[in-house]
Amino acid sequence: MPLETSPESPVPVRTVLQLVGGWIGKLGRVWVEGQIAECTRRGGTVYLTLRDPVAAVSTRVTCPRVVFDETDPQVGARVVIHAKPDFNASRGSFALSALEIRAVGLGELLARLERLRRSLAAEGLFAAERKRPLPFLPGMVGLVCGRDSAAERDVLENAGRRWPAVRFRVEQVPVQGAYAVAEVTAAVQRLDADPEVDVIIIARGGGSIEDLLPFSAEELVRAVAACRTPVVSAIGHEQDSPILDYVADLRASTPTDAAKRVVPDVSEQLELVSQLRDRARRAVSGWLAREESWLAGVRSRPALADPVREIERQAEGIGALVARARTCLDSRLARASDDVAHTRARLLALSPASTLKRGYAIVQREDGAVVRAAADVGEAEALMIRFAEDHLMAVRADG
Repeated sequence: MPLETSPESPVPVRTVLQLVGGWIGKLGRVWVEGQIAECTRRGGTVYLTLRDPVAAVSTRVTCPRVVFDETDPQVGARVVIHAKPDFNASRGSFALSALEIRAVGLGELLARLERLRRSLAAEGLFAAERKRPLPFLPGMVGLVCGRDSAAERDVLENAGRRWPAVRFRVEQVPVQGAYAVAEVTAAVQRLDADPEVDVIIIARGGGSIEDLLPFSAEELVRAVAACRTPVVSAIGHEQDSPILDYVADLRASTPTDAAKRVVPDVSEQLELVSQLRDRARRAVSGWLAREESWLAGVRSRPALADPVREIERQAEGIGALVARARTCLDSRLARASDDVAHTRARLLALSPASTLKRGYAIVQREDGAVVRAAADVGEAEALMIRFAEDHLMAVRADG
């Protein structure tokens, strides 16, 4: 039942501590897993600090030296302890009294890592669409590595040879042991918060599976997944594959390979620029040569080589057409004139005037009708007699 207290009726500290000790005592014996962060031997007792690398919490463990020596784990090792929770009411301190210690075997470690990898993959932390491209030429590179480590020298020296102007912000942290996960995670978060850092490299040399366990810790993996800055994993050698490799934006096989992937080679880039410049020059020269050839071909055409000659040729054609039209017209006029002359001659031959010129005359009434017989003329009818040149008037008289 909850403890009933008030400002008017408080309980002594000893009562609270005794109650806490009673509640803890009810837990009984438990199996606890953790990582040994510290180890101190005093007489027949070994005092351990057992740390949870994911939650970054720890507790003290007291263990008889006989129990400890059966396993003899080293600092940084993962162990499973069968212990009884113990709360010292007089001191207000909590500790575990170890009854048995077991080292976590390699097979079990690998199985746990595989379960964690599958769980993170199911969340989509390893998806290809989450991978961010690295900048072509980073202004500043963040490097997380061990203190005075070969990995640091490999990255700095190779990057400096490739691009002497490259700048680094180096975070030297423990990359092995009880505090590696927390330190590496904090370093990554500091570099990610720096706006000048364009890419982050997490580098470490090779080691055993146990040595590389911090780079498979869920805490570090999730911190890298949450980074806004691209992260390059350069842990161990080609055969080493901690979970960090799957969530990082780029996996480098070695720290040297990471330097080559992140920083371009200035000599290679200069050679590439030279090649591109030569290609551009050849392309432009070829295009100009083709255009000049086309222009020369156009200029060599008769219409442009001698423009007046074309005009003269057209003028000659027009002159020939005019002469042909004139000849045709003259011929047509001549034929038409001959036709008119023939028609005129025929008309003259058939004209009554020609007949009259030969001595004939035409007798007409006053109305112009031609008299064809004497019987057609009445008595005392006036008649006109037409000759070739003139005419006279006459009246018929019977007698």
